[in-house]
This record gives sequence, C-alpha cells and structure tokens, in this order.
Amino acid sequence: MKPLVYKKSERKRRGTKPLRHKMHIAKGDRVRVIRGDDRGTEGTIIRVLPKANRVVVDGVNIVTKHRRATQAGEEGGIIKFPAPIHASNVMLLDPKSGNPTRVRRKKDKDGTVERLSVKSGQPIPRSR
Repeated sequence: MKPLVYKKSERKRRGTKPLRHKMHIAKGDRVRVIRGDDRGTEGTIIRVLPKANRVVVDGVNIVTKHRRATQAGEEGGIIKFPAPIHASNVMLLDPKSGNPTRVRRKKDKDGTVERLSVKSGQPIPRSR
C-alpha cells in the first residue's frame, strides 16, 4: 500500500510582480512627460519595456556614459543616450488638440481593440 503524501497547495505570494505590465502606450506614440526633471518635454517613444514598466522617449532623460576603447575597434569617448523612464510619468497626446489625455480602450465588433482619447473621443492611431 502506498503511503499518503500531502502536497502543499500552490498559493499566490504577496508582492510578486507580473511578468509583463499592461501598457497604455506603444512604440511611435507622441507623449508629453508629466513628472521629473524633463517635465513638459514632448517626444516620440523609441522603445517600450513592458517587464520593467518603462519607456524610452527620444530627447528625454539623456544620460552620459564614459566608454573605454576596446581592441575590437570600438572607439572610446563620452556617449549621450536617452535612458528609460517609468511609463506612469508620460501621457499620450490627443490627436485633435495636442494636449495630454488619458486613454480608453474600445473593442469593435470584429474583436480589434481601438484606443480612444478621453478628452476628445477621437481614435488614437497606432504607428507600427
């Protein structure tokens, strides 16, 4: 006869981060920074990092990196590039007025999801 083995049930741990955050913005969107040192700056999203819930905006959060030259032929020097900022610190721009707006999602009859501007109600096109 087999011995009884009690298995621990899997329970959800507190504080676990989701694998991917649901993003309200996508690559190519025009956004305005609403918090931080670059507040008020507008730019285009270059890269979206859903695991870290961050975005890279062109011309925002420019950091300086000193790089040493390597034997592989790469030049050394001072490199400036945009670093990621948190996605909650940017707002999408309304296509009609150009002001920052929140985003609603609407599912069409054929199942495609469309983003709508809360201020004007205009659809926000995706630039893919």
